[in-house]
Amino acid sequence: MEKKAFTVVIEKDEEGWLVADVPELHGCHTQAKSMDELIKRVKEVIELCSEDKTEKFSNQFVGIQMVEV
Repeated sequence: MEKKAFTVVIEKDEEGWLVADVPELHGCHTQAKSMDELIKRVKEVIELCSEDKTEKFSNQFVGIQMVEV
């Protein structure tokens, strides 16, 4: 299988859990209490989400922008 790099957005929720989202793969996210465990889970969930995709990955992560209101 050809390797592909994915962008992973990581946030900490109000209960202290690290939450990871993979923008290129719709619905691909996971959570963990430690960064080491989160990275392990992210790799697993990317593999699972990638197996479900028969089409090419069409979304491309562009960036994050702070907006003041």
